[in-house]
Amino acid sequence: MFTSNGYVLREDSTRLGRLQPTPVEERADHAALWSRLRRDGYLYLTNHLDPGEVWEFRRYYFEALSRAGVIRSGSDPLEGFAGDGNIDRGEYRRILFDEIVPGARYEALCRSPRIAEWFGWLFEDDVHLHRRKIIRHTQPGERGVGTATQAHYDLVYLREGSDRVLSMWIPLGDTPISRGGLAYLEGSHHRVMAQERAGTLRHPAASITADLPGLADEYDTRWLLADYAAGDVVVHSAHIVHAGLDNVDQTGRMRLSTDIRYQRVSDPIDWRWKDHWHEDDGL
Repeated sequence: MFTSNGYVLREDSTRLGRLQPTPVEERADHAALWSRLRRDGYLYLTNHLDPGEVWEFRRYYFEALSRAGVIRSGSDPLEGFAGDGNIDRGEYRRILFDEIVPGARYEALCRSPRIAEWFGWLFEDDVHLHRRKIIRHTQPGERGVGTATQAHYDLVYLREGSDRVLSMWIPLGDTPISRGGLAYLEGSHHRVMAQERAGTLRHPAASITADLPGLADEYDTRWLLADYAAGDVVVHSAHIVHAGLDNVDQTGRMRLSTDIRYQRVSDPIDWRWKDHWHEDDGL
């Protein structure tokens, strides 16, 4: 049973499917990648990053937050077992927003050659990494509205710049479906782009809904899921609808992921994304 914010996804073939990896033979074909991106709204690039670098950063993240009680006492930070005591929320926010988010380790990950140089190759231009980069973990057992990322598309938060921004979602460690990875609403970018052109969208600068099964019915399409491995990434358009699943991992492991955004330097850049991410930044 797959859930998001407590809502149970329908599992019939008209409402649930699998994210399709980009074939290896297309990975170096510039035209093929753009064609696939325009058609599907995403590129699921398996083993795109060095898994060792991903695991190393995962260890660093949870080791840093162990001081706030985020992980299980005495456990290996690499595993990301959720703590079984009270979390020091003040210390947690200080470590996350003063150390990790603006830190050199996080910046190096987001600018690694397989990311920055790859985007430069794809865009065929000098590229800009938005400074506002979001990193989050989810604990197993959290359910109910507000615990998982609700259905949305990225452009609603980027309206002061170009609509040709591409996001990269990076699972930081193995993320099977049970650990609450990202789900994509198949073909939704075509409808969203049409609504953007017509000016008929209902809720600018906000999530669409927490009710994923209801949204699939409204769009008459499927939610696409995947068992992600360390090193996998998903590059997606600013128009495709996506959401997080609930973490129901039976071993107690947390999901850790980051989403970052690249665009051409020559396109307008949303000024609100020029500062580091913070929970009080208003976006």
